[in-house]
Amino acid sequence: MADTRQRTIIKVFRKFSNSIGPDALELLNEILDRHEIADADVESSLETLAKAYNKQDDAEMKVSVEVLRRVYDSFQDENEHVEKESIDPENHLFVINAFEMPRWTWSQERGTFERSGAPLTSSGSAESRIASIRDRLNIIKQCVLRNEHFAPSTLPSRDRERLVTLRSTKQLLGRPGERFLLLGMLAHNKEGKLCIEDADGSVELDFSKLDEPGDGLFTDGCFALVEGEYTQEATLEIIAIGQPPCEPREIARSIYGHIDFLGKGSTSLLEDSQFATRIREELSELHFFFLSDVWLDHPQTLPGLRKMFDNCTENDFIPAVIVMCGNFTSKSISHGNGREVQRYQDNFDELADLIASYPLITRKTHFILVPGPLDITVNSTLPRRPLLAALVARLEAKVHKIHFATNPCRIKFFDQEIVVFREDLMARMLRNVVGVKPDVRSEDLKRFVDQSHLTPLTINIQPTLSDYDHSLRLYPLPTALILADKYERYKVTYTGCHVFNPGSFVGGSLVFSTYKPAELNSEEWYVFGF
Repeated sequence: MADTRQRTIIKVFRKFSNSIGPDALELLNEILDRHEIADADVESSLETLAKAYNKQDDAEMKVSVEVLRRVYDSFQDENEHVEKESIDPENHLFVINAFEMPRWTWSQERGTFERSGAPLTSSGSAESRIASIRDRLNIIKQCVLRNEHFAPSTLPSRDRERLVTLRSTKQLLGRPGERFLLLGMLAHNKEGKLCIEDADGSVELDFSKLDEPGDGLFTDGCFALVEGEYTQEATLEIIAIGQPPCEPREIARSIYGHIDFLGKGSTSLLEDSQFATRIREELSELHFFFLSDVWLDHPQTLPGLRKMFDNCTENDFIPAVIVMCGNFTSKSISHGNGREVQRYQDNFDELADLIASYPLITRKTHFILVPGPLDITVNSTLPRRPLLAALVARLEAKVHKIHFATNPCRIKFFDQEIVVFREDLMARMLRNVVGVKPDVRSEDLKRFVDQSHLTPLTINIQPTLSDYDHSLRLYPLPTALILADKYERYKVTYTGCHVFNPGSFVGGSLVFSTYKPAELNSEEWYVFGF
């Protein structure tokens, strides 16, 4: 790694007709280490230094350590000056709809992500359906192969003997009696038998000798690591099954930090670190509110929201963002029933009037509306389009900082990525648990981020728009994941990702959650005095 960096330093300065001596080389290495510059950003950072160096009046062809140090110190002074200036959160807040995200697909040949230039359609194609599943497998697989239990060290050690080697289903053929470890998708074949599928084929699984499966939830369509013995009957006799290891966001960002997954500009790890520090120091009291099941046709919802707004203004506690997730109706609206559709629109009009009656909140707070399964949108397949514009026209006219988001959607706030997803997912996953784990614990339900995907189910269970499947990925792992669900409220921080369900804002409890970006944590709140 040191040799590679040294060659990069020499190459960059040679481009500007400079030669590098040992002292200058040592200083540049020290600067790169001090700021933890990622490998992908080394060359651009060096070019910035080289350009500034050559603008100095006393710059020499052989790089002077004194001049180089002076250039570096001037950059530090500029950074300190910039940091003293107050930051405006408004300039660093973006709401990203699923259909706006660029599509990055995994290239097996290059071993990295490539941006797709093909036009995306809601209908998709057979090729895109296959590609979306293959991308899921390859993304998880490259994380597994980087895991310390699978990646061999370059130094000889006894640990190499304990390394586990992943195999493919095609390597099982003709080798009964041998033990294998496979990574693949759990699915049922035409005969109704549970199999594991990878890019090369599938094999039937036999769980008769499995004592205790690993943590997590195993559903039709999820990816799993299975270890077992291949039998004469062409089945894999399972002795262990578990979830693939989850890769922390920092590791993924250090490798793919140059890739703009959200389409709002990529940042370096150094910039992320500086943003995180400034949020903690300067925006320590900034909050986001998350509400789910805001049934506008329920008699207690609008009065409850009014009380919540009253509490905010009376206590000078104005949130920067309020995310309201559907369903915005307590019951499904019959297709073509004009009277019910009109009532549905009237409820949004009442919500618009309510928000507009609080000028301070209207002026300072961003409102994000995310549709639920029962709401009226153009499509019912994930990802869902925003609420129909004709139904929310008064909201758009009266609340200027309002965003009609897709489901799911993402919030980019400085270095943080927040994923918001409104779906009754837990019930659907529980209905499709495969016969691997008879007793499902609460902890198992919260660990599906291991799947790097919001809907780890087969397409016949949860239809998705294959051309936009990338918008359902959880890779790199987000900073926070809001799983708005009818399931019981919870919060857990797993592999650095804070996951929580705000609960339902219905009935007598009127519960919601607040998220504090400075602490990367959430709290359960109630509308008091109601």
